[in-house]
Amino acid sequence: MKYFNRITLYTPESVALEFTLAGIGSRAFALLVDYHILALVIVVFIFLWLALSFQLTEYLLQRNIDYSGLGNWLIAIPFLIVFVIFVGYFIFFETLWKGQTPGKKWAKIRVIQDNGQPVGLRQATLRALLRPIDDTLFLGFLFIVLGKQEKRIGDWAAGTVVVQEELPPVGSAAFPLSGQAQEVADRLLAVTDLTQLLPDDFAIVREYLQRRNQLSADAKATTSLNLAKQVQKVLSLEKLPFDMTPDLFLEGVYLAYQQQFGDRWLS
Repeated sequence: MKYFNRITLYTPESVALEFTLAGIGSRAFALLVDYHILALVIVVFIFLWLALSFQLTEYLLQRNIDYSGLGNWLIAIPFLIVFVIFVGYFIFFETLWKGQTPGKKWAKIRVIQDNGQPVGLRQATLRALLRPIDDTLFLGFLFIVLGKQEKRIGDWAAGTVVVQEELPPVGSAAFPLSGQAQEVADRLLAVTDLTQLLPDDFAIVREYLQRRNQLSADAKATTSLNLAKQVQKVLSLEKLPFDMTPDLFLEGVYLAYQQQFGDRWLS
């Protein structure tokens, strides 16, 4: 029995990736956590604003300055700031944490683009700006429950989908690797920070290595080169530890990632 729907996305390299959709329960839990954090921040802000407003009116009153027109501003400005805090919270975290907020991180779910890539500023902004509409009359809830891809209005506008953050399997590869792959992995573990590589990025590498023999020679060469360049950029590697083919580099990344995070997955 499948409790969660799955979706297949295609990367710009035409690699098919299968994800498990987050589900309404996980998304509701994540949103509840985020809203509690937001509520705390907003309450603190309102308290400080009221204290500042009181001090300001007292100051003007003591100096017999007319502040009759100030009241409307003291009410309007905090409403605007609260909206900026509300929207900015989701934009900030989803951009900085590549599709996660504190709530999503706790629920182990993540927002990604329809092509399997991490979300950027544009996608996070669209989702955040449309969230109030999704919250109105539970429209977002209805869209998620009734849609096959479980997208709310903000997801449709931004071209995003919310999926479970699945950890790659631990163990030996289910596909052949070259004899030099371990040497490359050892060098990568010594010179780069593999935590920059998200599980979704790793999944793309694994999917390519699994299916590369099904590609034509030209398609394989193009795909491996483009994918290797993207991974190199994610890992902030200006140059590779030594000359190697794109396939060998990707094999090394695969092994290094498995070896660095294997114990964490097993715990």
